[in-house]
Amino acid sequence: MPAADPIKHVVLLMLENHSFDQMIGSLQSVYPELDGVDIESPTARFNLDITGAKVYQAPTIEQQLEQDPMHEHTNTMTQIADGNSGFVKDYQTTVRGSTTEGCQDIMGYYPPGYLPALHQLGQHFTVCDRWFSSLPGPTWPNRFFALTGTSAGCVLMPAGIAHPRLGEFTSQDQDTLFDRLNEAGKRWKTYFYDFPISLMLNHQRRFKNLAQYSLIKNFFTDVKDEAHFPDFAFIEPKYMGADQNDDHPPHNVFKAEKLIADVYNALRSNEQLWETTLLVVIYDEHGGFYDHVVPPATVAPDALRVDSTFAFDQLGLRVPAILVSPWVEARVEHTMFDHTSLLRYLTDKWKLGPLGARTAQANSIAVALRVNKRGDVLPFIRVPYTDLMPPKPELEQNDVSPHHRAIHAFALYLAIEEAAGVVSLLSALSRVASIWVRCRAWVGRVLMRLGKWLSADAQHQKQDVVRATSQLAKHQISNAQSGLAADAGWPDTPSSAPIDG
Repeated sequence: MPAADPIKHVVLLMLENHSFDQMIGSLQSVYPELDGVDIESPTARFNLDITGAKVYQAPTIEQQLEQDPMHEHTNTMTQIADGNSGFVKDYQTTVRGSTTEGCQDIMGYYPPGYLPALHQLGQHFTVCDRWFSSLPGPTWPNRFFALTGTSAGCVLMPAGIAHPRLGEFTSQDQDTLFDRLNEAGKRWKTYFYDFPISLMLNHQRRFKNLAQYSLIKNFFTDVKDEAHFPDFAFIEPKYMGADQNDDHPPHNVFKAEKLIADVYNALRSNEQLWETTLLVVIYDEHGGFYDHVVPPATVAPDALRVDSTFAFDQLGLRVPAILVSPWVEARVEHTMFDHTSLLRYLTDKWKLGPLGARTAQANSIAVALRVNKRGDVLPFIRVPYTDLMPPKPELEQNDVSPHHRAIHAFALYLAIEEAAGVVSLLSALSRVASIWVRCRAWVGRVLMRLGKWLSADAQHQKQDVVRATSQLAKHQISNAQSGLAADAGWPDTPSSAPIDG
């Protein structure tokens, strides 16, 4: 790392549910020292299926994986048992309608050059072949770790609004990276498409933090002005509806490639910004797909235990992770990282307050930075438009995964929370009649909308739920940005234009 860190802006793009071997393990053909997939040894790695037959690690060009493998905590612990030998059997025993082709998808990897964004970035910048998810389990707790250094004892995800323990998932009261950035006077923004999952962190629904959320289109405008670009930018992909680009099966992998390319191209187009920026492209967890490296031990972030007896002393599986900047080389970084390694880097860099024991002991990604800035490299990534057309569009149109149900459940929780908040704020808002009328009218509209989609047919119901879920998030953010918070007496609320959409 340079004596004086040249990075002024850090951009985190976090995608979903793929393993290191599956997505970028084939880059071992580019970097022989990379611990990935040995293409020349096709029978080197395998899992046994329930009949005892071998299912080998093999190349795939599948754009849409029809069945979403299970990747809850219990599934992941089964998958990593006996040296990561349980992936295929877990898939066969837990996924309804599992097929022979599906078993092969679990063990598949994309050949070199097939993924235009990930593979080009990997060939030109630093691939981290020891970046593990923060716990063996699903999306939500791993994203909580990435933004706070802990999941407050949770290892599960809710199955829907009727989940008997939904309250446990709404108890993420820990301090966040964003709180620490506020304390240090650092500028930050979260850019999103439809529903920012980070709103599940309770501190993010404070008006001061809500006001820092912005639609993704504004990212592509903000990059034009290096002087006012955030010190830290978090990009959340599109999780629901048409054109999902989060890379969650069965979504077309090339839509995520397009997002990665768009973010890179935007940063690369402003030389002043590019020369002072570190882009971190990672995935939150492995999604049930095979990786050959057994997750190592780690330290617990705290003493909280909500969902199980899991001690939080083991990392999850390796995930794709690439560091992109003119201040890194085209090489492999073998240092062991997890999602808290980025927090450790930011904490050291900007003298932020603590974010738990896991962050304190994590290896910082600063070890990947180099003294000398590189010259012109990889000016543009192109993802062909024809690749964006999903081979089976019905898979995306009809997708209602457990992940989606969890988001919809949380959106309904937000509606209930907001309605309760309106009542509790009556005395504060009564002095601003127009604001009270707006809130009261909105609560009525929410209740009418919920009643409407509950009685709709299945397809229209899905569309209405997706639309309502996104609008719930945008409404809270719009209130913060339109001055409602300031009128009600909240401090430190920036004045900016209301969010649209």
